[in-house]
Amino acid sequence: MPELPEVETVRRGVDAAFRGGRISAVEVYNPRTVRRHATGVADFQRSLAGLEVTGSGRRGKFMWLGLDDGRALVCHLGMSGQLHVVTDGREAHKHLRGRMRFSDDRELWFIDQRTFGYWDLVDMDGAVPATVAHIAPDVFETAFDPGLSADRLLRRRIEVKKALLDQTWISGVGNIYADEALWRSRLRGRRTGDSLTRRKALELLGHVGDVLTESLAVGGTSFDELYVDARGEAGYFARELAVYGRAGQPCKRCATPIVREVIGDRSAHYCPKCQR
Repeated sequence: MPELPEVETVRRGVDAAFRGGRISAVEVYNPRTVRRHATGVADFQRSLAGLEVTGSGRRGKFMWLGLDDGRALVCHLGMSGQLHVVTDGREAHKHLRGRMRFSDDRELWFIDQRTFGYWDLVDMDGAVPATVAHIAPDVFETAFDPGLSADRLLRRRIEVKKALLDQTWISGVGNIYADEALWRSRLRGRRTGDSLTRRKALELLGHVGDVLTESLAVGGTSFDELYVDARGEAGYFARELAVYGRAGQPCKRCATPIVREVIGDRSAHYCPKCQR
């Protein structure tokens, strides 16, 4: 699933292409793509036609386009969703689920092989869409308080790996970046939040921010064709991964083979020597 760096990379590409653009028509090819729009596909298409894109935003793994009627088009990429900026007359992709046509003849395509992603047209709730308001701020938002977040982590009696994936107190962190931040902090994901010192909790949150920043700088992490940016290009952070997806390979710090385990139905990768 695309995580914060991948979603932010896509948002930047879409914003650069379509901010100030006017939507001339919308075509939805799979009703699952707009399954959250209660009044159906036809109403969704009609509601967007003629509106101007005024900007964009993101919280965690959710991104949205601001519209000149005060609402937002929320996009969640799910497991395999992609947003492509299309400026030529290429043949439609076999997994094309939605197409947004603009008045200058450019198009925004929503491609989603597994159909877990969606588009949703919603009202704003302050700075974020109403359907995103329950998601906690991510580490790049001014509303994110490292000290308060560390204190919340210290009260958790669940595994730290599971806590990092809980979007109600810190958003945007998924399997890849949780494993990488834990490795940098020398913490095993099975440690419980209440077993950490406050200093260690703050260190971990600092590494979360670091690894997300570094991944964003190179366009995110691509393992296959399911994640590409808005121009169809892959991210390159996979080259920098220390533990995720490297089971059996030597730790980059001590050469001990990396181990894969399962925590809360999610895979976890760690060094049994470095991480305690």
